[in-house]
Amino acid sequence: MPVINSIAALEPEMREWRRWLHRNPELQFDLPKTAGFVAEKLRAFGVDEIHEGIAQTGIVAIIKGRGPGPTIGLRADMDALPIHEASGVEHASETPGKMHACGHDGHTTMLLGAAKYLAETRNFSGRVALIFQPAEEGGGGGEVMVREGIMDRFEIAQVYGIHNAPNFAEGAFYTTPGPIMAAVDTFHIDITGKGGHGAMPHETRDPIVAALGIGQAIQTIVSRNHYALDELVVSVTQIHAGTADNIVPGTAYLGGTVRTFDPVVQDMVERRLSEIAAGQGASYGVSAICRYERGYPATVNDAERARFAAEVAADVVGAARVTPDAGREMGAEDFSYMLNARPGAYLFLGAGPGPVLHHPEYDFNDAVAPVGASFFARAVEMAQPL
Repeated sequence: MPVINSIAALEPEMREWRRWLHRNPELQFDLPKTAGFVAEKLRAFGVDEIHEGIAQTGIVAIIKGRGPGPTIGLRADMDALPIHEASGVEHASETPGKMHACGHDGHTTMLLGAAKYLAETRNFSGRVALIFQPAEEGGGGGEVMVREGIMDRFEIAQVYGIHNAPNFAEGAFYTTPGPIMAAVDTFHIDITGKGGHGAMPHETRDPIVAALGIGQAIQTIVSRNHYALDELVVSVTQIHAGTADNIVPGTAYLGGTVRTFDPVVQDMVERRLSEIAAGQGASYGVSAICRYERGYPATVNDAERARFAAEVAADVVGAARVTPDAGREMGAEDFSYMLNARPGAYLFLGAGPGPVLHHPEYDFNDAVAPVGASFFARAVEMAQPL
C-alpha cells in the first residue's frame, strides 16, 4: 500500500496547518498558541478524548477503535528553537528570535494528519494515544510527560516517533534496532585564578592560559582514554574570559557537550573531565572545578518494534525505500524517556536536499508530511488490526 489516498488528499490542508505553526513558533513548555491550535483541530476531527495541560502544554488525545485491544502511542514534538529565521519563505516566523528550525511544525502536522484519518476510519482495534509533546529542545518534555504518568494513565503498550532528516532521500525511512541516538551530557569548567595588569602577568595566575591547557587536554579523553571503536564525542563548545586587552582576568569558563551510548563510557568521561580540570588547574596555579550534568539518555529502539516499524514503512513507501539497519548517530532525543518507559521505535524520514536542522534557513519539506502521517496511521492499523 502506498501513501494512504485520503491522507494524500489532505496535503493542501496539512500544508496550511504546518505553515501556520511555522509562522507562530513557541519555545520549550510555553506553547499556548501551538497547543491551542492542536486541540482545536483534534476537536474538529472528532477524537474521543483530549487531555490538555500535561507537562504544562502537552496534549494526549485518545481515538477508540472498533473493538477491544491495547493502546498504541504516537508522539510528535511541538516546540521551536531560539533562532532568528533567515529562510526568506512567505510563511517565515512572525516572532523575531524564534523559529521552527528542527521541523517540529512538520512532526505535529504529520500526527494531526494521522489523527484526522484515524478518527474518520477507525479501522483498528483497541485505542491510539496521540502524544503532542512540548520542550524537546532542551527542556526534557518527554521525561516530564512520562513522569506525570501518561504511559500508565492511558495504558500505552508501545510507542513510535518520527524525525525528519534533511539531505536524505525524500520520503525514504531509516531506523535501526537498539541504540539509534546518543545520550547527551553537558560539562562546565569554572577556572579561578588571580587577575591583574596585562603588562605584568608574573603578578597574576592567568586563567586563560589554564583554560587553553585544559581544552587541549580534554581531547585526550577520546584519543587515549577509551576504545577507538566505541562511539564517543567530547566537544569543547564554549570558552569565555576577559573584558579588555590589557587586563588578565581573574576567571575563565569552558563548556561543552558529551555524546555516548555506554553508561560505562559516560562514567569514565565524567571522571576524566574532573581529573583533567583539577590537575591542569593545579599545574597552572589556578582552581578548576568541573560540573557535569547528565541530560537525555540514549534513544534505544526495541528490536522487535524496530523490525515492525520497518515493515510499516515498507507498506507505505516500498521496501526499497526503507533502511532497517541504518546504524546510530550522535544526536540526542528526549523520546528516549518514552522508549525507556515502553517498547517502541524511532525512525528518520528523509526530507530531500536543503539546509540542515537548526540552521536559520531551514524549512520543513511539506511534501513528506503525508508520508509521515501515513506511517503513523498504518502503524496503528497493522499493530492492532480488526
